[in-house]
Amino acid sequence: MSNEEIQFLSFAEAAQLVGAIQEEEDVEIANRRILTVYSKDDKELCWFDFEEVMKDVGKPEAGERKEAVQNYILQRIPVWVKEL
Repeated sequence: MSNEEIQFLSFAEAAQLVGAIQEEEDVEIANRRILTVYSKDDKELCWFDFEEVMKDVGKPEAGERKEAVQNYILQRIPVWVKEL
């Protein structure tokens, strides 16, 4: 395990880079959902565990769930995605 602290892109930089966030099945673990983040040119950048994200996001007002999840993820895009 590394002692390096993860560095994240700024929200604005992440918003410019990210084209889509898709809920998908994890191909390695049965019955597990992930949120895969794609660039605007449709390249897979990173992924997040669906259950962990939903736990952290909590229960936003009706109709605000998608935006809450999107904002949560955009604040947590690691800087290393720019190297992909």
